[in-house]
Amino acid sequence: MGTQPRTAARCGAAALLAALALSGCSTSAPPAPRTTPTPVSSPSSPAQICTSLVSYWAKEALKGGKWAGLDWEQKGMSNDQYKIHEEVVAAGRSEERTAGLDKALELADRLTAQRCAEQNGATWSSENWRPASPPG
Repeated sequence: MGTQPRTAARCGAAALLAALALSGCSTSAPPAPRTTPTPVSSPSSPAQICTSLVSYWAKEALKGGKWAGLDWEQKGMSNDQYKIHEEVVAAGRSEERTAGLDKALELADRLTAQRCAEQNGATWSSENWRPASPPG
């Protein structure tokens, strides 16, 4: 009778180890809990989309960003959006010479918003741009 408790303990320990191995337990930290990302509100009007797109690329050009040299089609712009981009970059470079990069970036945001609003998104001039198709 003196060996029964040890045998039971060994069987219990073996069962526990087997269960841990089968369940995939390890000594590493548990995975971080999954969270649902907060959706980012996206611009909806043509002027807002134009402002977001053109301002981004104009500021990349002013900062000398890695992809700033892509052409207008690769950046997803219409012909008129590209014209706005070129105006904004030229004005931004002038502003940068006199007031610094931060002021040039602020000007790029303001001027882009103004020009995109004046042209209601500036999307009509590109043969590549197409309005969204209705769901069907």
